[in-house]
Parts: sequence; structure tokens; C-alpha cells
Amino acid sequence: MTETDPTPAKPAVEPAVTHAFVLAAGLGKRMRPVTATVPKPLVEVAGRALLDHALDRVAEAGIGRAVVNVHWLADLIEGHLAKRGIAPSVTVSDERGALLETGGGVRKALPLLGEGAFVVLNSDSFWLEGPSPNLSRLIAAWEAERMDMLLLVAPTATSLGYEGVGDFVMDADGRLERRGERRVAPFIYAGVAIMTPALFADTPEGSFSLNLLFDRAIAAGRLHGLRLDGQWLHVGTPEAIRAAEERVRLSARQP
Repeated sequence: MTETDPTPAKPAVEPAVTHAFVLAAGLGKRMRPVTATVPKPLVEVAGRALLDHALDRVAEAGIGRAVVNVHWLADLIEGHLAKRGIAPSVTVSDERGALLETGGGVRKALPLLGEGAFVVLNSDSFWLEGPSPNLSRLIAAWEAERMDMLLLVAPTATSLGYEGVGDFVMDADGRLERRGERRVAPFIYAGVAIMTPALFADTPEGSFSLNLLFDRAIAAGRLHGLRLDGQWLHVGTPEAIRAAEERVRLSARQP
């Protein structure tokens, strides 16, 4: 593991969440041929790497420490992080030996994530903000007493470049359920979640998906969602990157 340690600006009030984990180890298969030589987290949108967009939002939310996992073209990501020199402080969790998927990657890095709740972000989670920053809204909405996990979810109808059938339905209290078979759901997981180390107590070693923890939380009635304020932009393919950049350009022109 390697670490960069810029001095972050101290927030006026200590945030409820002090650590973030950014998933950056994936192969980026749908982004080929771009990701044959550039790892997906370093693909640029609006002149900035996706990984930098994610880390900038971590810093803006007052989170001082982040862990980034690496596997595919790991040297390039480590080199990029070493040059950032700005908050948050970043530690690299090395998965060169084996790709551990989302759940396994977080589990491996737990010793680096502190004892309290932490944020997990997909490195390609990208959205246009509404009036209030969504990561700060998510942290403010976190209630450990009634939640095992809190997901940022985006409306499928307004998400740019998304053509799927959605992931979740949400009740009036914010509890999430999976969409039914052959049904369409109004919300898609936006790639950002708050969770705690305790959820990983009896998880398998090695590779597994965070979907395992989503389903356990649903069964307990403790998976909650917060609707994204703004617009989620799907950036899974080269064509989607171009569409996202055009949407960013147009939003910058709006008063």
C-alpha cells in the first residue's frame, strides 16, 4: 500500500463520516478500446479524470482520508495519485494479485477505513449537482440506528445515457426494494453508498459483490436510499463519455 498525504483543510465541524473508499480496480471492459491503455478511472470527462472528480467530491464533503483500490494498469493510477498533491489524503489498496470485486475490495481495505461509517464511491460515478452537493446530503441523511446502508439513487427517467430497467423502488420512508422480475424500477444505484465495517463481519474471503450486502440489508428492512438532486450521467462507454461532456458543456452555459 502507498500513501499520499497532503494537508487537508480542517472543516469547521468534524464530519459524521471521515473516510471514503473509491473503487478503481475494475477492468473497464465496456470502455474498450480506450481502456486498453488507460484505466477507466483516469478517462477524462470535461477535462478531468473520473477519479479526480470522485476525490474532489470527497474533499468537498469534508472527508479527509480516502482509500483507492487498484488492479488494472495499477501503476498508472498510483502515479496519477502521487501527483495530485491536494486533499483528501489517499492510501492505495493493492489488488494486483487478484481482482476482488466491489465487496471483496472493500473488505480487504477495512483496516484502512477506521471504525465508523464510511462512504464507498464507484470511480465512474458522475453527476451534475443540484442546489446542494449530493455527497454532503447523503452524509447528513445517514442514521445508523435505522439503516445498515444508505445508497444514493438516481431517477432512471432523467439519467443521461442510461437505457436499463432500473434497480430499486423506494417507499415513503426511503426504504429500498429490488425491482420485481420483468418490472421497471424508478431508481438506479448512482454508485455512492454509506456503510459500516460491521456489515462485513461474516462475509466471504476473496471476491464478492456489494450486492450481497444490499440484499442482506433489504431482508432486514434496513437498506435506504436518498434521491440524487441533479442529474446522473452514465459514463460506461466511449459514446457515453462524449454525451456526458456535451451535457456538462450545456449546463455550464445555463444561468
